[in-house]
Amino acid sequence: MTARSTLARYLLAWSAAALVLVWLLLALAAWSSGRHEAKEITDGKLISVARLLLAPQDQTSLDTPENLVSHRRDYALELAVLRWSHGQLVEDTHGFAAALDLQAPPPPGLSSVRLGPGDRSGEWRMYVAAAPDDRRVAVLVDMEDRHRLNQELGRQVLLPVLVVLPLFMLALWWAIRRGLRPLGQLSEQVQSLNTVVGQRLDTAHRHQEFASTVSAINGLVDALQAQVQRERAFASDVAHELRTPLASIALGARAARKAPSADLLQRLEDDALRAGRILQQLLDLARAQRDQAGSTGTTDVREVASSVIEEHVPKAYEQDQELALQAPEHAVHLAAPRTLLELALRNLIDNAIRHTPVGTQIRVDIDDTAGCTTVSVSDDGRRDHGKAVPASDGLGLGLRLVDRLAQHMGARLEQGGAQAPMTTRYALIWPATHNTTP
Repeated sequence: MTARSTLARYLLAWSAAALVLVWLLLALAAWSSGRHEAKEITDGKLISVARLLLAPQDQTSLDTPENLVSHRRDYALELAVLRWSHGQLVEDTHGFAAALDLQAPPPPGLSSVRLGPGDRSGEWRMYVAAAPDDRRVAVLVDMEDRHRLNQELGRQVLLPVLVVLPLFMLALWWAIRRGLRPLGQLSEQVQSLNTVVGQRLDTAHRHQEFASTVSAINGLVDALQAQVQRERAFASDVAHELRTPLASIALGARAARKAPSADLLQRLEDDALRAGRILQQLLDLARAQRDQAGSTGTTDVREVASSVIEEHVPKAYEQDQELALQAPEHAVHLAAPRTLLELALRNLIDNAIRHTPVGTQIRVDIDDTAGCTTVSVSDDGRRDHGKAVPASDGLGLGLRLVDRLAQHMGARLEQGGAQAPMTTRYALIWPATHNTTP
């Protein structure tokens, strides 16, 4: 199996390709501009030297239209030269000695001087060089010409950069768009998923960064598929539970029209109550799930259990059944919605009362000593001598409802594990992370 590349490397490769392309274009533009400027500067030096040799009397001969067309004046700097030999001024091309008030040759080096009013007034840059035989030369250049040359060179250097910048932005945009194409393809695959049938993403992706994302999406699809299956199974159970009493009601009503009797009416009433209980359970589940969305905080399990047992005491008394609560002395708090816990306990206790014989002991136990919190409902009545209870009695739907409530509360429903004298036990078990008891 070949190793998958990373998205970071993929993006880096395309970005590097774009940068290399732009760098080559910029280097080509800089090389072409450098050649052009070297030519212009060289020509400008030639013009400057020619002007200097003809200065001052024949300087205007270079300003003919022919010369102005063939050479650029921006690179032709006007130079002035002063020469001394053994302390005597022997050449002054522009007559600057008097304007500078030079009584003696200036010291060697670079300096800036300012000329007074006149045709060439302003700041000039001067360089003085000395020879071993006591000769000295001073060369001056007008600072305005130098500033003009700086501006021209700046324009010539910035022009390629300004031209390449849009190309750089375009290349970078193209590289990023091309590099993020796998992410767009993954998004399209996610949008085309059919979660109803459990369609999953292909895990054989080119880039390692997608592995965790694809795994998380597939896990979500599996969870949704499992939820859909549970919903379908629950809907099937509800339809099955309702079909029996409703069919019995229809048959009983038809028979009652022909030969009404007290027994027949009683059966009709029982079937109607059974169907009503099923509908009430569905309504309770819908209400509990609605209330769960806005529920926060913790729930005191002892207080909830006591309240639910107190509601069922009259019904248990009618059937000579004993209801008891066995719980720790301290309060036990759970991070679970109160409404869901009440509904789950109510269904478990109601099933125990309705599906056990007269004289049964029913006990609710609360335990938080084994690293988890357990709330169980046990009884000592053997239902139908160990035989399964018919689905029409509503026990199957009730347990299915409790199981769904347990999932919403972060718990699990466990059946069995009763200790003598109890014979039947149903327990809701929460992991230790849900216990908030101090």
